[in-house]
Amino acid sequence: MKVNPEDKLHSQKVYVCDEVLAAQQLACLEVLYDFNHTRPSEISKRAELMQQLFAEVGKGCYIEPPLHANWGKHTHFGCDVYVNFNLTLVDDTHIYIGNNVMIGPNVTIATAGHPIDPLLRQQVTQFNIPVTIGNNVWIGANSVILPGVSIGDNTVIGAGSIVTKNIPSNMVTMGNPCKVTREISDHDKVYFYKNRKY
Repeated sequence: MKVNPEDKLHSQKVYVCDEVLAAQQLACLEVLYDFNHTRPSEISKRAELMQQLFAEVGKGCYIEPPLHANWGKHTHFGCDVYVNFNLTLVDDTHIYIGNNVMIGPNVTIATAGHPIDPLLRQQVTQFNIPVTIGNNVWIGANSVILPGVSIGDNTVIGAGSIVTKNIPSNMVTMGNPCKVTREISDHDKVYFYKNRKY
C-alpha cells in the first residue's frame, strides 16, 4: 500500500521533510508569490488567488499583503476575517480560523515545532499540531500562537502575546506567556478603551 507523503505532515509525530514534500510546498509558494505581488487595486485578483492558495476562504475575507505561509492549503478561513499586513502562517498542518476574526499586523500562527533534543534537530526533524481560533476573536499586533493551541469564541489576545496554552471563550488575555486577565463583561459595553466611553 502506497503511503501519501503528506500524511506525515498531519500525523502529529516527528518526521523529516523529504524531496516530494518540498516539491509540493513549492507549488503553494508560487501562488503565494503571485498574491504578494498584486497591486492594491487588484482586489478581485487577490480574492481569486486566495481561493487557489487556501483550503477554505469564507465570504468577506480580506488579507493585506505581504502574507507569509509555509503551505497555504492547510489554512481554513471563515467568513468576514480581516488580516492586517505581515501575517505568518506556519501551516505545515491545519490552521482553523473562525468567522469575524480580526488579526493585527505581524502575527505568527505556528503549527510546526522541532524536538528539544539537539541530535534530532540536526536531522532537521519537526512535528506539526493543529491550531484552532474560534469566532469573533481579535488577535493583537505582534502576537504568536504556538502549535496545538485553541482559542475560544469572542476572546481578545492582547498585542505582543505569546500564546502557549488553550484560551477559553469570552476572555481578555495578554502577556508572555499569554494569560487570562479578565472576562469580557458589561463594562465593555460602556467603555471601548480604558476609561473612554462610547
